[in-house]
Amino acid sequence: MRFMMIVKATTDSEAGVIPSQELIDAMQKYNEELVKAGVLLAADGLQPTSSGIRISYPEPGEKPKVMDGPFTESKELIAGYTLIEVKSREEAIEWALRMPDPHGYGQGEIELRQVYEAEDFMDNPETLAKEVTLRKQVAEQKKAW
Repeated sequence: MRFMMIVKATTDSEAGVIPSQELIDAMQKYNEELVKAGVLLAADGLQPTSSGIRISYPEPGEKPKVMDGPFTESKELIAGYTLIEVKSREEAIEWALRMPDPHGYGQGEIELRQVYEAEDFMDNPETLAKEVTLRKQVAEQKKAW
């Protein structure tokens, strides 16, 4: 099962404040532990929404609306994520609890969410087979990089 640890944005992350070296070292150590355990799939910080773009679909069948950042509702924004593959929900919680405070200063908040697998959405064998093929192609492309 895959889980995403979603790091919520703060006023500092939205202002583009770079984490302290101490926090970077702690996060790097944590990521090394994830790698050694064989559970890390991806982990990245995101740039502030001032460099982001939001695309919305206000009316069915109409053209999407494009809006440049920044976006103001900082409690709902994401500053980064870590994607892990583990055996259970409990193991995901254990890993999430080990993550250092992602912003330092006691402002950090992590949301832990399970990722849907293709089988959760698709009961049509043909559609599921197409999805499996696409995922294999992505994996092969990553190897080629």
